[in-house]
Amino acid sequence: MAVVARPAVGGKFGVRGGGYAMSNSASWDITRPWIGANEPATRLVNMNHLGRALTEYTDPPVNVLFVYNCNPAATVPDQRRVLNGLERDDLFTVVFEQVMTDTALYADVLLPATTFLEGYDFARAYGPIHLDLARPVVDVVGEARSNADVFGDLCGRLELLSSGEATGELDLLVQVLDALPGTVGTDLRDGMRPLPPFGEAPIQFVDVFPNTPDRKVNLFPTDLEAGAPMGLYRFQPDPGTDLYPLALVSPASDRTISSTLGELPRPDVQLTMHPADAETRGLADGDMVRVFNELGEVHVPLDVAASIRPGTVSLPKGLWRRSTRNGQTATALAPDTLTDIGAGACFNDARVQVASLPNG
Repeated sequence: MAVVARPAVGGKFGVRGGGYAMSNSASWDITRPWIGANEPATRLVNMNHLGRALTEYTDPPVNVLFVYNCNPAATVPDQRRVLNGLERDDLFTVVFEQVMTDTALYADVLLPATTFLEGYDFARAYGPIHLDLARPVVDVVGEARSNADVFGDLCGRLELLSSGEATGELDLLVQVLDALPGTVGTDLRDGMRPLPPFGEAPIQFVDVFPNTPDRKVNLFPTDLEAGAPMGLYRFQPDPGTDLYPLALVSPASDRTISSTLGELPRPDVQLTMHPADAETRGLADGDMVRVFNELGEVHVPLDVAASIRPGTVSLPKGLWRRSTRNGQTATALAPDTLTDIGAGACFNDARVQVASLPNG
């Protein structure tokens, strides 16, 4: 059984931005007919449970892992379990990447991927007004290939392509342009910026409406209320315990908003803690500490600062394993529990303790 590791949203020529992108597609009257309606039934694996899939799934087991558009060794919750899975001798791992990530180090086969500078894509702003066709500005470097070209070839060799289905990047680009409503596709081909159906100065609830059947905002949908174990808008107790009382947050920094540029040199990564919490634990600014829970631990210098609230510690997101003293990142401390609705990651449920690192 093979599993493809990828982000929850992403990929060329698709919807790339969760709620924004979905509402954008509706605003432009885009129905995405190029997506096949008769996809074969497959087992779905939530990427947040990648560690479990690699170490626990047996019916059938995962024998092949294809990784693209992501760096799960550094970014998926329960990092220790993910690494244990990647270290399996019987797992065949293909990594399709632009740079040598932490995950690429585990690859049996490493394939070079193109960057956004080398290919085509559809670019939209965080809003429904602007839609552009991004074009390559440099030739493809070496043997790098795009997502669409690689997956088109794989699907072709496995005889998974339907009649008329796109086989590569340019073929898919043409199909999408031809399927766009009105003159949108023609305008993009000609290098023009297409005009959205509602004009360039839309007014909410006058020109543009929510993508719901009644075009209204439903603050208490009964389906979601029924689907949430505790219901919508219900208080849930803090997961902190006496052993692990501190809430660990991992915000973006001026260096990384994701792990994309994590290979670049950066100053020492530090754990930020409020002075009152540091004093309680006998810690001082600059001390080498271990931040830990039952899932793992991370060794980093301590930054004592009043800029963070008591009871909370902060370690930047997007770190690669080389950024800490023991090769673990904040995901080593994040549980792989899932949100009640949408089965998303619960990174901010991480609760930890911090102590001085002996001989640090």
